[in-house]
Amino acid sequence: AQSVELNRRIQLSQVGIFADGVAVKQVGDLTFSLAKSYVDEFVRVSTDEIASAIKEIYQETRAIMEPAGALAVAGIKHHSKQVSLVGQKIVAINSGANMNFDRLSFVAERALTGEKREALYSVTIPERPGSLRYFCDSCIGNRNITEFNYRLMPGEKAHIFVGIGIDSESEIEQFQSLLISKGFPCENLTNNVLAKTHIRHMVGGRRPILDHNGERIFRFEFPERPGALANLLNSMSSSWNISLFHYRMHGGDFGLVLIGFDITKTDHSKFDDYLTQLNYKYIEETDNVAYTMFL
Repeated sequence: AQSVELNRRIQLSQVGIFADGVAVKQVGDLTFSLAKSYVDEFVRVSTDEIASAIKEIYQETRAIMEPAGALAVAGIKHHSKQVSLVGQKIVAINSGANMNFDRLSFVAERALTGEKREALYSVTIPERPGSLRYFCDSCIGNRNITEFNYRLMPGEKAHIFVGIGIDSESEIEQFQSLLISKGFPCENLTNNVLAKTHIRHMVGGRRPILDHNGERIFRFEFPERPGALANLLNSMSSSWNISLFHYRMHGGDFGLVLIGFDITKTDHSKFDDYLTQLNYKYIEETDNVAYTMFL
């Protein structure tokens, strides 16, 4: 596209590896000549839009395209947002299905934001017991939580990384406005590549030093359905301060969430009784070597 725009074959300093089947540093002489003569318009699409196209093709045909193979469908979807294609017959050439199996998890991760079905935010909440519960009660409601990461930090403020399921792009700003109206400063990270690629997996860190308290870590299992995670959080007694929270929706029948509690030693027995009454399957991971070394 850049070569045609400049009317000369240019050489790119680097090329992406996601749609590697169509990624070249320099277009060939014949291809350049044909493109100049017969291509009316070029459409540029993002990695997320390609991932969304792969998912849509699979849902329609049960066939999995490689990123380069789904490029045409991604282009049509993008172009249809710029101009009306109603009543027109559009053909997309799916040019390849040489999908690397290891790449599927990345495609599934990015398809949600690519098709505008997930919005990501950094939200600032007061660092005090009950804040997470109030956040869910006042803002989440019946919305589907796709991701929720939190770690207790020293100071008066804490930051949570939260993903929300949406039905349309307009809901991204609507939910952000709701957060602000409820007193939660926030940043929209939906189109932030660093946040989607790395930060979402790095939220956490070692626990801060807490006076007279100890942290206990548990993995909970709950039926995966809209509102289930918020219900789990609401069932947590306000008597216990949550020090860590990590959840990511993976599309299974059951959701898994890792929760840390800040508990005084004198309350351990009382807390164990409380867990028994929750009616959620759980496993304590306080002595797990992965937790002790990294969290």
